Amino acid sequence: MKGILGRKLEMTQIFSATGELIPVTVIEVLPNSVLQIKTQEKDGYTALQLGLQDKRVNLVNKPNMGHFKKANSAPKRFVKEIRNMDGYNIGDVIKMSDLFIEGQLVDVTGVSKGKGFAGVIKRHNYQRGPMGHGSGYHRGIGSMGAIINRIFKTKKMAGHMGAERVTIQNLEIIKINELRNLILIKGSIPGPRKGFVVIKENIKGLKNVEAVKLLNRKDNVAEATEA
Repeated sequence: MKGILGRKLEMTQIFSATGELIPVTVIEVLPNSVLQIKTQEKDGYTALQLGLQDKRVNLVNKPNMGHFKKANSAPKRFVKEIRNMDGYNIGDVIKMSDLFIEGQLVDVTGVSKGKGFAGVIKRHNYQRGPMGHGSGYHRGIGSMGAIINRIFKTKKMAGHMGAERVTIQNLEIIKINELRNLILIKGSIPGPRKGFVVIKENIKGLKNVEAVKLLNRKDNVAEATEA
């Protein structure tokens, strides 16, 4: 399993050489630092702990500061483990170009946008009651089940909506810009702007697709000028 940490910037659109419009999400993937190596013998599983984006020292407590010093790394703002990933040592720097190529299918995990406290109509798509003045039921939750003085588990009720860990699978990498540390992935991914995400190779093992040839605007201008 290969993976790397990134930060969602925004969505935009690009055009293929055939004129097809492709909606893409722009993710900034700065070099990741390897902070810790988990092994089967010591930890019971294999994983790499990666860190992204430096953090001010005064925002880090002493235990975490000691953890970063062991890896000879500056404190990191976003730290995650990638299971079943090996081949690196503590202190190594991982770049996106070392792991992914254009046309590869990946899974992207992030935390969805929080919607606050929401009722059952917005949260679970319940249907409202009649809105006439004579009705005594408008946007209520409905029946609560059997009268046994308790609520059954999994009962859909009002509550905190969003801010959940979400994974979108089999998204295609359209473009990798090593110079600006950007990766363009087709479609939308969870989370707000500047939210941290984890990019992994697709767990279903789907084969890579043919890389999309993008429209080169400079070449088009040159051809038009020559004509």
